[in-house]
Amino acid sequence: MTGWPVWLETALGLLVLVGLWYLYSTAGRIDRLHRRVEGARAALDNQLLRRATAATDLATSGLLDPASSLLIASAAAEAIAAGEVRAGQLAADPLSSSRMADSDAHLEAAESDLSRALRATLADLPTDDPVATSEPLVVLGAACHRVTLARRFHNDATTQAVRLRRKRMSRWTRLAGTAPLPRTVEMDDEPPGILMRLALPSRT
Repeated sequence: MTGWPVWLETALGLLVLVGLWYLYSTAGRIDRLHRRVEGARAALDNQLLRRATAATDLATSGLLDPASSLLIASAAAEAIAAGEVRAGQLAADPLSSSRMADSDAHLEAAESDLSRALRATLADLPTDDPVATSEPLVVLGAACHRVTLARRFHNDATTQAVRLRRKRMSRWTRLAGTAPLPRTVEMDDEPPGILMRLALPSRT
């Protein structure tokens, strides 16, 4: 017997139960958000590979001048190689946040270079040019649009996960365990205007 009033013991018991329920539900939310981030990142990586592959197909199609073809092909090859390095690092040591940050930065730089190469070579392409309606360019336009959407979805999920993990109770009780803090993907993914028009045709 503690000598405390029954109502106080009951209140303290309820308070402990509420606290435990809060911790359990918060841990579940963090876990679900982590899974959502992982899924969104896998989808983004897939879309980045599709964009680089579509860019390579355009560069080797013979539709562009040699200088433009070489610039796009080189940037696409760098992006694909950076993606392979990241995938290898993720498979070898997914919990190494410092190494993953390095490979992420390398990939983001390579993907940004590809975006700039596409703008440099296709920005002045008129819409009535036969290249503008060719299948390789249409496929590339759709791929660029999907990259933009996938990155936005991933970054939204990452922001939610980071916000929840940075709350005091989450930090004090280490609800996330040893899982590394997710990072947003910061890269230049703006396509040339003509690819945006191809991906999002105007409605009449």
